[in-house]
Amino acid sequence: MLDKSEYVEQAYLFKVMCERLPDDVPMQELLEQVRSELLATTKLPMAVDYLLSELRLLGTFSTAMEKLSHYFTPYQTYLVREAEDDRGRFDMRIAIEILRAEAAFRADNADPAALFLFQFEVLCRNRLRYDPALLAISQDPLYDDDWREWILTVRRQVGLVDFADLLYVRSQYHVSRRGETQPEDGEPAARLLFGEKEGKIAWANRRKDPLYLFAALQRHLGYPEVPKPEKHDNTEELLPILLSKLDRLETRLKFLEDENRGGIDITKFYQGPLPPGDDPSS
Repeated sequence: MLDKSEYVEQAYLFKVMCERLPDDVPMQELLEQVRSELLATTKLPMAVDYLLSELRLLGTFSTAMEKLSHYFTPYQTYLVREAEDDRGRFDMRIAIEILRAEAAFRADNADPAALFLFQFEVLCRNRLRYDPALLAISQDPLYDDDWREWILTVRRQVGLVDFADLLYVRSQYHVSRRGETQPEDGEPAARLLFGEKEGKIAWANRRKDPLYLFAALQRHLGYPEVPKPEKHDNTEELLPILLSKLDRLETRLKFLEDENRGGIDITKFYQGPLPPGDDPSS
């Protein structure tokens, strides 16, 4: 785990990138501009230098993040790699906005349960591949061995078992409903990863869209929300297009009216004789 100041600077880096990317600033220039604004006592300026060198050499910076695995988590690298994939539909702006939100959440002493549900909602909402993504999540240093084992279990069973059921059986609410602390065979029970409230919400959202589960956790327990793509407002672009189409329709209607009256007089489109001395080519 990095120091809190590192996550604060990461959140600022991704925030500035989100604000300036819509201005069509090249990524290389953008990183050069932001580097001078970062806190020099952190390691992020050195990481940005390496990102810049890799970007100039290969045109991508997910490869640099992968080599800096001691600084960037595998999940961060996975998001950037998916955004750089030309065959995918995951936009780079959304990826950077997600990285900003995740870094800001880590700076506030992230809870493993809240962070995992945030990361898993990103996969569901953006239709990313579960297998490599959950493998990258399991390698996050925030999760201990129990969390890592359960995340890999989710990786194997996602799509076969309802995610709400997977969450419910590892919650305190499941134990309370059964009235047991250990299974019948005498083996120690698996460590509970979620509280009673999380278990109740998961039980209420079984056999439903997982997005309903995430929305309920955000409403009742204050779990972090996943950034969503903003809908593009093209009202200003539509108005000139509609006006030009109306002008063409009016012209066509006028031609039809002239034709119904006895024919179109095309002589009014003729050019009159040029004055003496004028150059026809002009």
